[in-house]
Amino acid sequence: MNHKREQRKNSFHIVNHSVPRRDGPAKVTGKATYVSDVKLPGMAYAKVLRSPYAHAKIASIDTSRARSRPGLFAVLTGNDLSGINPYYGHAVKDHPLIAIDKVRFAGEPVAAVVAQDERTAFEALEFIDVKYEELKTVLTPKEAVEKGAPLIHERPFEAGALRGFEGEVTAGRGSNLCQESHLKWGDTEAAFKQAAAVVEAEYYFPMIYAYAMEPYVAIAEVGENGVTIYSSAQHPFMVRHDLTTVFGLPVSQVRLIVPFVGGGYGSKSYTKIEPLVAACAWKAKRPVKLQLSVEEAMLTTRSDDALTWMRTAVDANGKIIARQARITMNTGAYAENSPLVCEKATNRCVGPYSIPNVQIDGCAQVTMAGESQIDELAAKIGKDPLEFRLANVAKPGEEFFPNMRPFDGTLKQDLDIAAEALGYKAPLRKGRGRSIGCSGSDAGAYPLTSTAIRVHADGSVSILTGSTELGQGSHTVIPQIAAEELGVPFERVRVISSDTA
Repeated sequence: MNHKREQRKNSFHIVNHSVPRRDGPAKVTGKATYVSDVKLPGMAYAKVLRSPYAHAKIASIDTSRARSRPGLFAVLTGNDLSGINPYYGHAVKDHPLIAIDKVRFAGEPVAAVVAQDERTAFEALEFIDVKYEELKTVLTPKEAVEKGAPLIHERPFEAGALRGFEGEVTAGRGSNLCQESHLKWGDTEAAFKQAAAVVEAEYYFPMIYAYAMEPYVAIAEVGENGVTIYSSAQHPFMVRHDLTTVFGLPVSQVRLIVPFVGGGYGSKSYTKIEPLVAACAWKAKRPVKLQLSVEEAMLTTRSDDALTWMRTAVDANGKIIARQARITMNTGAYAENSPLVCEKATNRCVGPYSIPNVQIDGCAQVTMAGESQIDELAAKIGKDPLEFRLANVAKPGEEFFPNMRPFDGTLKQDLDIAAEALGYKAPLRKGRGRSIGCSGSDAGAYPLTSTAIRVHADGSVSILTGSTELGQGSHTVIPQIAAEELGVPFERVRVISSDTA
């Protein structure tokens, strides 16, 4: 096994060899620039007043006392958005940059103030008077689809730019159901009747917040030449698209600059605070910075919690012959990327296994459920969990998903390498456990990123790419690949930081 790894490593000169991380020296010496380090001339600071209610009508907002405070430049509410399109969203444009008429989750922005410094802005929030008419809340997917449940959205929405999912987003059309996704092949019912063993169970994946050391932060400047945003966004080009919608500008007049990002983990994947801070800058007629606290960030985004019912069948030889699943996901107040998550999770519920009969209805967070059930099945038929996986994972060149490209992974080899590294077969001390799992996935989000390469007169190379450096090493790995393919030294290749200009 080690010989095979060495052979694969030696077939490349730069790829698959350790090189110094490009971002390492700047980060460990404190020279790396993050959005919070950026200071623009005349920059002001924004703070946000948030709803204490999960679902309520905004009866009135009185900002007169706040507007008279010294050092204040602007106050923004849902009544101050004439001249821009306040709605954005990747799947559907359902998300107002600030609450309009009602709030749909606890913590939703109701007002924002812009002041000469953060303290002045924070204190001004105390002088905004908001009266609410509390509405019945919907806290679970089951409650949301019950007859007579209060509607979260009362009107249909324009489609967004997000691609990669099938089906229609139905939220806002007399229902709280956002989207459905289905997957089926083979004859699952017949397979279950012939099964030697079946495991059936429910699994709950809770709502979580992907904690990053750097909470959301953005700086906006709006002027005659358009909108410029410094942001910690993972997908700057998708955020740019939302901003063109809000301000009615061509792509050429909206620029997103992403310096170093202090962690993302998916929580910064889509538009979050950028439209709000841009609207604040538009209103205040000066650059504005909005930096959220950790508490605010946790109110701004989270993963979708999901309840998964699943059953899986094996034959007498321990081969998986069928799987059924029903996944119900809580997308929350707004769609964001959940329709794509729904589509992807339906596909990923199959896992990296060769299963001839499949029926999946639903959506997200299913790998935990699927791999838990694999362990339970292995225990039921008396097989080692690793050996059970090795017997069922898809092989290279095998069509494990109908009408899709054959599987091109080497999961058996990868599982063996992982097991060896873990000391999988070594005896365990009392009270210790050990587990191993695997999953299969296609691309996580669309549109897929692209790269442009410039070879300069002196033979050096510049790479322009939509891949944001989040600490995962993309600004090191991408130059390795380019250097390998172009036959130039690794040191002669550099990535230009994420910038949509």
